[in-house]
Amino acid sequence: MSTTDKLFSGSIAEVYDRAMVPLIFEPYARDLAERVSKLGPQSVLEVAAGTGVVTRAMAAKLPAQARIVVTDLNQPMLDHARTRMADDPRITWRQADAQALPFEDAEFDAVVCQFGAMFFPDRVGAYGQARRVMRPDGHFLFNVWSAIEDNQFAEEVTRALGHFFPADPPRFMARTPHGYHDAGVIRAHLHAAGFRDITMEPLDAVSAASSPYEAATAYCQGTPLRAEIEARGGSLEEATRYVANALGKRFGEGPVSGRIRALVVEAA
Repeated sequence: MSTTDKLFSGSIAEVYDRAMVPLIFEPYARDLAERVSKLGPQSVLEVAAGTGVVTRAMAAKLPAQARIVVTDLNQPMLDHARTRMADDPRITWRQADAQALPFEDAEFDAVVCQFGAMFFPDRVGAYGQARRVMRPDGHFLFNVWSAIEDNQFAEEVTRALGHFFPADPPRFMARTPHGYHDAGVIRAHLHAAGFRDITMEPLDAVSAASSPYEAATAYCQGTPLRAEIEARGGSLEEATRYVANALGKRFGEGPVSGRIRALVVEAA
């Protein structure tokens, strides 16, 4: 993992929430929230919450007496998430590293993580922490992106930026968001962390944007790809327009849509 892969600073959090969340994250947030709701938990810990798309989905599903503790390593992302849900008394916000959770043993009924496991340097350690803070009958629910070839916008953005920077192609999307998709590896990591009852389910959805430029902006300016583009001395706007042109050629002008796929994991 590059040192820029976890960089969600500056305006990235705002663009991420405004553009990336509706583009690819919302359907999977609703899915996780529905799965959590069916478990009937009284206390939920969310790790790597980002700008809070799963937080909002869970808050809409869980009852008034449920307690939700929301954490993220990146304070700017957590601050942005809090602005969207500041008035909900069920929610506690706290900066925390998923690999060193500052909570007591057996404190939560469920631990939830949306598209965060790919960013953990020590995944077995992070899973072990989730298991530690769960009650004996608790559940750990998370999702990860499938291979980049199964996610059409991400694949095309990566290909286009490879042409834009042929000497040093930005590989963030393939390396990190789509770099942890092998079900056997994930199962082995969970086993190493002490989990035995594990289910995995691929889940397809459709990513849609009002234009190729909107999709290109989401990826190039609302993710750590931005840092990779700027580090190469390229114009961020020029790179965004180049990617938008590539998306337009593949998916058409005007409203565009592409296939996305993730793997949903439940461990008890």
